[in-house]
Amino acid sequence: MLGSNELMNSRLSGSEEALARLAGAKIADRSRLTMLIGGLGMGFTLRAALSALSRDARLVVAELVPAVVAWARGPMTELFAGSLDDPRVEILEADVADLIVGDTFDAILLDVDNGPDGLSRSANDRLYDEAGLAAAHAALTQGGVFAVWSAHPDRAFGARLRRSGFAVEEVAVRARGKRGARHVIWLATRIR
Repeated sequence: MLGSNELMNSRLSGSEEALARLAGAKIADRSRLTMLIGGLGMGFTLRAALSALSRDARLVVAELVPAVVAWARGPMTELFAGSLDDPRVEILEADVADLIVGDTFDAILLDVDNGPDGLSRSANDRLYDEAGLAAAHAALTQGGVFAVWSAHPDRAFGARLRRSGFAVEEVAVRARGKRGARHVIWLATRIR
């Protein structure tokens, strides 16, 4: 929890899994692809990505809060089901914004806030503004996917994505399979 805002919940994983599954489907035909996941959370996105991607994929997970990584390797080990030890996975205690600037990816997945604004910390606003979207666009390979999880729709964000050179799909998904709240996943594909 962050104040009254729920940041993680072990009962509701459907939309976090859909984030990886939907983004992975867009790049599934690529070999030796690299995916950056912003936010480790409870590992739902990571585990879904591992299931969706080939054995030669590389997954880099950026987690800003060291305690989340320690939690994943400690009391939550069973929930992570060995995903942190998969040879395709590299966990970095780092700000995902810094990693976006320094490398090239076939997909960048963000689940670091409750939507395209800096809820968990105001510095995250830089991920979703014009400059942040330009950085994500530049870090993606041609046809690469920038996918963002959100607890709610945001028309202005979709428009910013389009202005930044992405073809945009906004997909409503359930938080828990066929039940639960509707969340939004933006799938923004680099088209130029």
